[in-house]
Amino acid sequence: MEERKSTVSAKKTSKKVPAAKRDHEKMAWHAIYVRSRSEKKVVSQLTDMGIVCYLPLVTRVKQWSDRRKKVEEPLFKSYVFVYSSDKQYVPILNLFGVLKFVMFEKQHPVDVPESQILAIKKFVSDYEHGEEYKMLNNEELKVGQMVRISSGPMKGLTGRLETIRDKRHLIVYIEVVGQFIPVHIPRAKVEPV
Repeated sequence: MEERKSTVSAKKTSKKVPAAKRDHEKMAWHAIYVRSRSEKKVVSQLTDMGIVCYLPLVTRVKQWSDRRKKVEEPLFKSYVFVYSSDKQYVPILNLFGVLKFVMFEKQHPVDVPESQILAIKKFVSDYEHGEEYKMLNNEELKVGQMVRISSGPMKGLTGRLETIRDKRHLIVYIEVVGQFIPVHIPRAKVEPV
């Protein structure tokens, strides 16, 4: 009986240290696709497991009939980035709300370069500090048109203009790790291709 208790205790301790760090496996950033509106719950579960994750959040003002409120929303809806190894693949997939890893040819999770994660973090930081309102570009754009991001950490990326939300905000579909992801971006940072 005593031996069994110590085994349980050892499992709890080993859970705190990710398996990849113990086995010196290759760690990389991966994108996981999660259920709609469950991004924050998945991040909480990943954090409890000791897995490093990143959910880019931006603050937006939402208008209801009786009030306006600032709401924190994911930049990429239904996506969370995890810093993980192959051994953590199954435990991550077993979390409630996780649907799948973004895969390359349905064989292995696509590695997201550290530079892209840093670029996303810089974009979120710039967005939160109002950089998007500088130098408003006045060229007319049309839905369905191909556009290029002209400034900021995502400079040079191209995508298809999906929605013009107002004079200053657009939704552009950009290909990231083999998937087209909607990016909410300020008008000032986009130009026609």
